[in-house]
Amino acid sequence: MKTRRGSGLFRNRDFSLLLSGQLISSIGDQAQSMALPLTVLALTGSAGRAGLVLGLGTISYLVFGLVAGALVDRWDRKTTMIWCELGRTVLTAGVAAALWSDTLTMAQLYATAVLGGILTTLFQVANTAALPNVVGPRQLSAALGRSQSAAGAVGIFGAPLAGVLYALGRTVPYAVNAVSFAVSAASLRLMRARFQVDRQAARTKVRVTTEIREGLGWLWRRPVIRFLTLVSAADKVRYGAGYLLIITLARQLGASTLWIGVVFSGAALGAMAGALVSDRATRRFPLGLIAVVMLWLEALMFPLYALAPDPLTLAAVAAAESLVAPVYMVAMTTHQLAITPDELRGRTTSAVSTLTTGALSIGTLAGGALITAVGAKTLVWLCGAWLLVLAVLTTSNRAVRQAPPAGTTAPHEATLAIETTDATH
Repeated sequence: MKTRRGSGLFRNRDFSLLLSGQLISSIGDQAQSMALPLTVLALTGSAGRAGLVLGLGTISYLVFGLVAGALVDRWDRKTTMIWCELGRTVLTAGVAAALWSDTLTMAQLYATAVLGGILTTLFQVANTAALPNVVGPRQLSAALGRSQSAAGAVGIFGAPLAGVLYALGRTVPYAVNAVSFAVSAASLRLMRARFQVDRQAARTKVRVTTEIREGLGWLWRRPVIRFLTLVSAADKVRYGAGYLLIITLARQLGASTLWIGVVFSGAALGAMAGALVSDRATRRFPLGLIAVVMLWLEALMFPLYALAPDPLTLAAVAAAESLVAPVYMVAMTTHQLAITPDELRGRTTSAVSTLTTGALSIGTLAGGALITAVGAKTLVWLCGAWLLVLAVLTTSNRAVRQAPPAGTTAPHEATLAIETTDATH
């Protein structure tokens, strides 16, 4: 049965088209993300402006995320995703053309960052909400695991490729990214799967704010998802601070830029390995057990960053610490998507993502200030203590401990799901 499930996913033409389009698009994004700050620095010489351009995409998600979820549940998801990719094609091609003609301005880059962030938000929410309809419930965890593995591969090989593309010319990364968006749009157009179930009634007369409250209310009445989402957000605060923290520790050990890249490649390798086993683990172990194990392993391993004597050991710690997170992510997302009614998936997905993205931003902003205030190694121990608190709280939560394997609903949540589904109709 396991072999049939895995081979069935590989034979799923629609999922293959979806994943290949996203993989190509991710490679293009990686190339542009490296080129963008270099472009801003060449134009203005200001690191602050470079950071602002990079941050506008995240700000767009935080401001627009909940609205995007409501719109995705209202609009046709496939059409929305295609137009998002075409819109990003035009925006990115415009930057390439402006660079080629030496007419690029900061105003264009700011506008591209904001509009691109909005389109990216819509695309990501629609993609996650549509995935259960593309692959079916039995293959959902496997599909999420494949997507995580593909993202890990891009993380490992994308950065060197991005450097090569930028070395070929300053317009090349933008041109490649524009083509990647167009390829993604074409792959979506070729898909035959339905991205959502038929709606029983039009929702266009319902206020967007009302629809957002429906999604938030549904999430709040799911005790396991509610608690684990809050814990995930708290963990993202530590994760946001950890990026700059690891760079600082590596520099204190005398690591070169190349070795810093090796450290993060180690983290990407660990994440990819975890993603490869995530489907099997998700189907075999209860969601609560996976959450508890992940947090305890993170709490025990994160302090090892402060004890690492050299960059190679730092890379090994990063690989080990990154191993279990993809398993939890796949299990949690599988559970959330499987028990959420299709007409609410956009709103619930955007609510969870908005909260965790906001927490990640807070951690990123606070990381630099805390490193300056208390020192890198002290912050490692503080982050370890923070993870320990989260592990203890999660272990002591009875609803989480009793949570079944991902995709199945506990009895007290099943009743709520039936009542909420009836109420929305």
